Amino acid sequence: MSSLYFLIPLALIMLAGAIWAFVWSVRSGQFEDMEGPAHRILMDDDDPMIPMNARVKPERETKKGD
Repeated sequence: MSSLYFLIPLALIMLAGAIWAFVWSVRSGQFEDMEGPAHRILMDDDDPMIPMNARVKPERETKKGD
């Protein structure tokens, strides 16, 4: 019985912390766009990740007789 005097307030403090974390995440915009990341993974990235001027051009192979 004496352990309940410790566990009930501890559970209430943890509940208050969870509610505070949820309210903070809603106010900071964590739940604004729930479908965007799921659709973004399906999009095809056609643009090259390396800029054109940073690409290394392969040297042409020459014949031994040249």
